[in-house]
Amino acid sequence: MESSKESSGISGNSGAKRIGAGILLSRLAGLLRESLLRSVLGLGPAADAFTAALRIPNLLQNLLGEGSLSSSFIPVYSKLLSEGKEKEAGDAAGAVASLLIAFTGALTLVGILIARPIAKILTPGFTSEKLDLTADLIKITTAGIGFLVLAAWCLGVLNSHRKFFLSYVAPVIWNAAQIVILLIAISKDWDPTRAARAAAWGLFLGGIIQLLFQFFGVSKLRTKIRFSFSWKNEHVREIIKRFNPTILGRGVVQISAYFDLVLASLLVTGAVAALMSAQVLYILPISLFAMSIAAAELPEMSRITDTQHLGTRLNQGIKQTSFLMLLTSVVYVTIGDQIIGVIFQWGSFDRDDSIVVAATLAAYSLGIPAVGISRIYQSALYADGDTKTPAFSATLRVIISLILGLLLMFPLDRLFISNSALEKVSGSIAGDWGPLNESLRSLPENPHLGAVGLAIGSAVAAWVEMIFLARKTNKKITQGASPYSPILKLLPATISALIISIIARWLLSNTNEFINCLLCIPAVTLTYIAVSSKNGVRESLVLVEGLKRSYKNFRQF
Repeated sequence: MESSKESSGISGNSGAKRIGAGILLSRLAGLLRESLLRSVLGLGPAADAFTAALRIPNLLQNLLGEGSLSSSFIPVYSKLLSEGKEKEAGDAAGAVASLLIAFTGALTLVGILIARPIAKILTPGFTSEKLDLTADLIKITTAGIGFLVLAAWCLGVLNSHRKFFLSYVAPVIWNAAQIVILLIAISKDWDPTRAARAAAWGLFLGGIIQLLFQFFGVSKLRTKIRFSFSWKNEHVREIIKRFNPTILGRGVVQISAYFDLVLASLLVTGAVAALMSAQVLYILPISLFAMSIAAAELPEMSRITDTQHLGTRLNQGIKQTSFLMLLTSVVYVTIGDQIIGVIFQWGSFDRDDSIVVAATLAAYSLGIPAVGISRIYQSALYADGDTKTPAFSATLRVIISLILGLLLMFPLDRLFISNSALEKVSGSIAGDWGPLNESLRSLPENPHLGAVGLAIGSAVAAWVEMIFLARKTNKKITQGASPYSPILKLLPATISALIISIIARWLLSNTNEFINCLLCIPAVTLTYIAVSSKNGVRESLVLVEGLKRSYKNFRQF
């Protein structure tokens, strides 16, 4: 029994590293793509339209793809593999793929046919011209979603066989297709509207290439996948049974994203694009650290029958995630504007745009630790066969996020940035409530801060969800870990890093963004690691020992 535990522990740790490496490459490619997009589109009307058009493929990919499919398919498929039932595993995987092809094909066709009504529902605050462009882009982006959903199926199969790196590095190809198109747009000096259409076609082509890349990996596996529509297969029924509440939870989250889009369309032009730009960086540490740990743990937790062992793995995942997420929050809150400046501030994207996106990122960042820890709790619950609790917690999070976002976004939309200074449209921030007049919203001279209100609502809701999941999980799993102990133990390191960051920013106030990032980020990181090591935080001690070994090996070399 002990050897089994040890083996699964090794698999989980090495799997997390491989997933992290794949996600890192993918997210770096995504950052480059987003940087090029902002250079060409800025925070203007075409940027808002393109961002809105991405919501349809994002909906289907997240609803039918990675999140829902992983939490319902991987536990069943992994268990069959661990029991040596490879034929049953192949039959179940093939049936799920066939059902996905049929379902996504039908949804894609509907999405293309009613693109204009969809655009009107999603973005009621858009002008007629911006709405037309959004509808055209939706037709293109929706056409490629079937490929991305099937790529998510490939990810589930590959992860179950512990082929982590391939499945998570594949999105680099999807990003690369858009990067090539955007580089052409820059070299040809295309206008934002033409560039947005070209980027949408890049998304479509990238989805096809990504699927082919991942399917090649699946075809090399020992387990033979047999495609069929055998939905009555007992294992397929079990996957569908798990899938229904999971898709409900994911659906609630996606509905939240749509409400964010609807609300942002009522704000000054640029709010939709500002949200997307901030989310690219916000999601990076969650994907790189929390999701890589959670994704690697899910197949391993699904193989565990001992609740005490499951609780131990849960505890380890929470500590690792807390250590990484708190540091990220400090960096984003205090140095975010400099990071945004380095990545996005060129072409059509100016310093005022950087400040607005950085403020939105800082607001989102307040919830990063809670989001990361919640991912670990969700994996433990999915492994235990409970898909209803994560679905309910997602619903709770969405309701709170929307209520707070709605209350905050209009007052903050009356604030804008002009020449790096905060200005007000009229009255005070606590005064008029409701959308500004359309003439000001459609063609603003400066970027406004309405998107920050939506981000604050999201951050507060993330903490409520984490508290709810912690209580529910600890009732179900023996030795389930509390999220508060790791956070409290890291509090001295977090405060120290925050102080150092503020001092470093003051000392470097007359230097450019690149120098600020080059000096501030290492200073903050080293302070955080040093103080947490002094306090006996295991994750920090392991990291320090690893750095010492690397330095020693380098000197010997």
